[in-house]
Parts: sequence; C-alpha cells; structure tokens
Amino acid sequence: MSLYNYRARDQKGKLVEGAMESPSEADLVEKLRKMGYIITRVSSASSDGFSIGEFIAGFRRINPEDMIFFNIQLSNMLDAGLPLLTCLRTISTQTENKRLRKLLEDVTVKVETGSSLSEALLMYPWAFPRLTVSMVKAGEASGNLGLVLKRLADFGEQELDLRQKISGALLYPTILSIAATMVILFIVTSIIPKFAEIFTKANIPLPLVTRILNDAGITLKDYWYLFGLGLIAFLLGANIYVNTKDGRLTFDAFKLGIPIVGKLIRKASISRFARTLATLSASGVNILESLDILETTIDNEVLSRVVADAREAVRGGSKISEPLKVSGEFPPDTIQMIAAGEETGNLDSMLNKVADLYDAAVAYNIKRLTALLEPLFLVVMGCVVAAIMASILVPMFDLVKVLRR
Repeated sequence: MSLYNYRARDQKGKLVEGAMESPSEADLVEKLRKMGYIITRVSSASSDGFSIGEFIAGFRRINPEDMIFFNIQLSNMLDAGLPLLTCLRTISTQTENKRLRKLLEDVTVKVETGSSLSEALLMYPWAFPRLTVSMVKAGEASGNLGLVLKRLADFGEQELDLRQKISGALLYPTILSIAATMVILFIVTSIIPKFAEIFTKANIPLPLVTRILNDAGITLKDYWYLFGLGLIAFLLGANIYVNTKDGRLTFDAFKLGIPIVGKLIRKASISRFARTLATLSASGVNILESLDILETTIDNEVLSRVVADAREAVRGGSKISEPLKVSGEFPPDTIQMIAAGEETGNLDSMLNKVADLYDAAVAYNIKRLTALLEPLFLVVMGCVVAAIMASILVPMFDLVKVLRR
C-alpha cells in the first residue's frame, strides 16, 4: 500500500484535499470517483513497503510488440464508440506486462484528472517517443484519433519487421564468428603451447608462424585480464566518442561507406525516412514539425543533418525534394518520386511507395548478403585453421625425421 495526496471537488464544486492509502493511483481515482468526487490532482506522498515483484517488474522493458498491440486495441475500441477513459481502463486491466500496466494506469489517472492523451503520453518519453506524441496530438485535434493510432500500429509493425529481418540475417554469422573465435583461442592458448614445448625439448626449430602463435597464446593465457581491461577501456572510449556529435557523424559516415553493408544501411534509413514522413503527414502533423521529428528518429547523423537542412529549406519556401537532391545522400529515384508526389499533391502515397520499394530492396539485399557471408566466412575460417594446423604439422614432420634417426 502507498500513501497518495489528492485534490478533488465534490458534487457542489467545493474543493476537497486529503491523503489516502491505496495500492495504486488508478485504484485511488476509482475509489474517489465512486465517492462522487471529480479528481483534479493525485500525487504520491510516501510508500510504506517494498515489493520485490514490483522492483523486478520495473526493470522489465516494454516490447515493441506490446506497444503495437496497445495501439491496435485502443484504435479498435475508439472506433467502436467507447469513451477514451473506458478504453484505457479496460486495456490496462488486460495487459500482462506489469510495467506497461502500471504505465497505462498512470496515463489513465492523468487523463481522468484533465490532461489530454497526448499530454499524458508526453510525461513518459522513455515509452512514448516524440513521433507517437505528435501523431496522437494531431489525431486529437482532427478528431481522428482511432485512425491515427491504426496508422501508428501499422508503422510500428513495418519498422519491427524490417528490424527483425536485419537482425535475423546477422544472427547466423554472429554465432559462427563467436564459436570459431572461442575454438581458435582454445587452440592457441592450450594446444599449440604444449606442442611447442615438445618440439623445443626435442631441439626442433619452430617455424615463424608457430613461434608467433605460441607467444601469442602464452601471453593471452598469462595476461588475459589485461587484454580484458584493455578491451573494456577501448569499448567505453569508443562509445563515449561515438556519442559525441563529431564522433557520431564519423561513425555513421563510415557505416554508409562499408562495401555492400553500407548500401543496406542506407536503404533501410531511407525506408525509415519515407515511412515516418508519410505516417506523420497523413496523420495531420505539419511538414516542419514532421521534419523536426525525423531529424531525431532517422538514426543516422549523416542523413539527420540532411533532414535538418531540408527543414530549413522548407521553412524558406523550398520543396522537400530540392535540398535532398543537393545533399547527394538520397538516390535519384527517391528524389524523383518525392518530387512527383509534391507536384501531384499526393506526397503521402508516394512516400509510402518509396518505403515499400526500399523495404523490398532491403529484404533482397539481406538474402544476397547472407548468401555471400556464409561462403566468405567458411573461406576465411578455413584459411585460419589451415595456418594453425600448418604451424603444428610442419615441426611435427621434423620431429618424425629426428625419431627415425
């Protein structure tokens, strides 16, 4: 049980203030509402206990699938004519994710105490990004909140599908790389030093490759903690640098320049750009605010700066396609399709076509990349294993010759 302060008005309009214990804000609001009060404010005063379950639930993240399902549920219930508060209360009671349930209960309380849904969502930026809040706000202003939430759910599904395709394509090579690295480290640190010791006792001269691998294995085995600390320091330093503006720009430019992979990253970013802009525009968000949101959600500093330049150009009266063309970061077909959409006044539909086109291109490129990575990985690992085996077999032949004498 927790203690909450509340402020409300009775049926005569008289202000009532007090404190009351309740399991949650939502329960308190429901209790006061049944007592005939109109709640204007609820805030936590103190807590008299510690719940391990609630503590663990606080660390449980809200999956994208949970948010997509929430948007679909809320959209369908609003389209059915149910009041917003009824929808929020119903969904919160049915939600299995405890953190999402607590979040929806808090949102329900804020809506019941006079906030709009967009204002309530704005209080939880870790769960509801600016894109979601802006679309909900536009839906409230236009009276099409159900339709906007449906578009938001569709957008979330397409984003999740694209992300899963990319991560799925990289999963197999990643597992193989980790497994091969562990095997190679085991051979270098445990097997080669033992053979090197045998060869040394037999006065067999070790080839250069064997000496290098033997020294590397002994060094790794004796000073593994230094290598571990060095790796951690490197990763922390790289992370700090990448999180700076210049570092992020350099890293993202490097990613776009990687052969084959860079094209895949660019196409995925362009798809995200087109899909996000189309969804925002169709939901009634003005173009300047849409570009401002895009600048922070496109997830690539190079393209983000292009979007920022486009926003300033649009503010000055330019079309979107013109600064995108000048940047040189967007392919000609994308520029032409966006320009055609602007000319015909059908920009939303054209942007969705661009996104569909690049989603298909990303899926095709992922298949090609996967097909290319598997044989390339086998060739590289075969060469590494062959070099290691040669470093053992060459001196072993010399040992056999010595034993025959």
